[in-house]
Amino acid sequence: MAGKWAPLESNPEVTLWAARVGLATKRTAFSDVYGLDDELLAMVPNQPVEAVLLVFPLTDEIDKQRKQTDKDVEANGQPSLDPTIYFIKQTISNACGTIALLHSIYNTNVTIKPGTPLQKFQLATIAIWKEQTPEERAKLLETTDLFAAAHAEAASGGQSSLPPNLDTREHFVAFVQAPDPNEDGKHRLIELDGRRNGPLDLGPSEDLLKDAAKVIKELYIGNSGLETFSMITMGPAWE
Repeated sequence: MAGKWAPLESNPEVTLWAARVGLATKRTAFSDVYGLDDELLAMVPNQPVEAVLLVFPLTDEIDKQRKQTDKDVEANGQPSLDPTIYFIKQTISNACGTIALLHSIYNTNVTIKPGTPLQKFQLATIAIWKEQTPEERAKLLETTDLFAAAHAEAASGGQSSLPPNLDTREHFVAFVQAPDPNEDGKHRLIELDGRRNGPLDLGPSEDLLKDAAKVIKELYIGNSGLETFSMITMGPAWE
């Protein structure tokens, strides 16, 4: 399974993965988002949201738009991008779900249980004496057994067998807030996608959920004409 993993798809799969690899799920929970209108966003129970995960069909229209954005970023830079954002490249097919979750967890203040795969991978890739590059982190993800089994179990719904067809156009990305290095107390909306060259700064952000929903509506749904997508939030657990 080193070259291609089974795809993650839903909130239950994400929750199973998180519990298996060491996220303190009594403190942090995942919730579905049922629409982008303010009324539906207000119904999300685990607020204030710490991360938003988007699952969307990677159509030709969306892929073209994203490649043009990457070219613009390469040419103009991102002067308000926090240099400490954790980022990992995706080199394993269908591993976007695991990578989006790693991006969400390692760029927020959630609790990770000691001695777990999440903590071991974190220590291995951001150690003070040798912080790895996104490409080196990707190589470690390819070769370690810390996450492959958890990903496979979650993708198969907790069963031992994997789906026979591993090909999918569905793709995960994560949205988080990061400090604005140029303005104390301010934050920026950041998109994290292992298929891209690095973190993408999407502008000032005061409300992560509303700001991510606006971007998703404009850049993803608006540019594709599709409404086949799902959103999952990561935030405080609720009773």
